[in-house]
Amino acid sequence: MTSRPSPLLSSAWRFYSAGKFPSRILLRSQRWPGWLCITPEEDPTAEDTDGHRGTMGNKPLFRVLMLATLLTIFHAFVSAQNSVKYHVTMNDVKYVYGVAEPVARLKPADVLETNTVDAFGNAIQKPGDTLSLVKGDNPLTGPFYIETAEPGDTLAVKILDLQVDSNQGVGAFAPGFGALNETNYTPMVHPPLPEKIWLYPIDHATNTATFTALDKSFSVRIPLHPFFGCIGVAPAGGEARSSVVPAEFGGNMDSPEATVGNTVYFPVNVPGALLYMGDGHAAMGDGEVAGTAIEVPLRARIQVNVIKHQKINWPRFENDDAIMTVGAYRPLDDSLRIAFTELIGWMHNDYGLSELDSYELLSKVARIHLNEMVDPNYVVVASIEKKYLPTKKK
Repeated sequence: MTSRPSPLLSSAWRFYSAGKFPSRILLRSQRWPGWLCITPEEDPTAEDTDGHRGTMGNKPLFRVLMLATLLTIFHAFVSAQNSVKYHVTMNDVKYVYGVAEPVARLKPADVLETNTVDAFGNAIQKPGDTLSLVKGDNPLTGPFYIETAEPGDTLAVKILDLQVDSNQGVGAFAPGFGALNETNYTPMVHPPLPEKIWLYPIDHATNTATFTALDKSFSVRIPLHPFFGCIGVAPAGGEARSSVVPAEFGGNMDSPEATVGNTVYFPVNVPGALLYMGDGHAAMGDGEVAGTAIEVPLRARIQVNVIKHQKINWPRFENDDAIMTVGAYRPLDDSLRIAFTELIGWMHNDYGLSELDSYELLSKVARIHLNEMVDPNYVVVASIEKKYLPTKKK
């Protein structure tokens, strides 16, 4: 991996690829014209053009050495970052979150480039295909073992890039699934809704998918918003949980917040955290009421980090503008209670507001997002914009 110059430095600075110590630590900078280069061939105590000895360009030598040290640290930091690539096929997917042999190991700050199959295992490809072709729901990529992650830590996953990895998405009705359908939790005397499948052509040039009605001559374009429907870690207590379930470990949260530019935080429950992801969505309405989004495979690039000795109870999201907390349970009001309680705790611990002040402020400016109401647990995300918060504690 080749390091890139910082935009804060002039083009006169030179960096070298990882694995080689720079033969010239720095060149003259336009911003600090007094700095001179250090090379193995040069004697820092030699006379300069003005006849001075023991200084570099009539500047104290310790400044140059200090900057050289900083550049060495920077070089070590960049060198420590690693890019790991892993390609999943249907032969390698998992259907539970739990302890399993890792498919790859990552160090903190590593970047992972990987892919996911869609919620149907890429089985639905053409008109006439049925759900009987599907081997299992929400096949997962992973698990990925994160070095140094231990129970009591927090895993941070920054989503750097997501790309829809197909020219078509899929939506479906499935018997016994959906907010307005008969389910195991809400049995009804009328027959369940019939199986139906919609195919969504994807136009990568316009970044849209097209809905076409089955019972009427009508179509409309939908903007794409790719995100992970499933992302989570191994649960605590040795549990193995279905890929359909959202809970404290993350899982099938169906959160549009799990998208590019956001960082997702998870409690670490087992050594290595064991990160999974899957169930790519190209777009989804609030609630996912019919049971599916526009289901697609994804190509993904994420970066992992470990926050040592900082314990959280539920997944969180963060970006430059807001902090967000997840609640997942039934009934829906308990999901709300979980999300808001977690958000109050975050505001108190990291921003110094009392719990009661946080509670009052949320009553005035909070936002609540209903992610889905079709899974074994219903998922909401509570959020507050950072512009309403004090400066974060250090």
